[in-house]
Amino acid sequence: MPKVTFLPAGKTVEFESGKLPYKDHGLPESLLDIALNCGVHLEHACGGNNACTTGHVVVKQGEEKLSEMQEDEMDRLDTAADLTLHSRLGCQCVVKGDVVVEIPAWNRNYISEGGASILGDAIPPPKKPQSAEAPAPTRA
Repeated sequence: MPKVTFLPAGKTVEFESGKLPYKDHGLPESLLDIALNCGVHLEHACGGNNACTTGHVVVKQGEEKLSEMQEDEMDRLDTAADLTLHSRLGCQCVVKGDVVVEIPAWNRNYISEGGASILGDAIPPPKKPQSAEAPAPTRA
């Protein structure tokens, strides 16, 4: 069974080829499809349609165990921030064996994962819901 390790979380997931329920985002058994099936957060603003670069990952090990990069993925990656020779779009690379990928820090959605923003105070934490009770009167 192929294994995918997502860094920096260090979460390793295994799946049986041909048995993973397709989540309709990215190609079947792509890094994005595997992440969605296994509870790993990988941004995909375009829904996995190769129309953005939010699912940009950097392959650390096992690059040869991914599907070959197609021209449309290459074209889209040209617009990605911090592009490396080992960059791929999670929605487009199909896993065929054991791989280790890193989700770049600027691409992680810390707020939705319950963490702090890497932008410091530029993004305030979510506000707590206000109660429906009337506020207490104040003295003027």
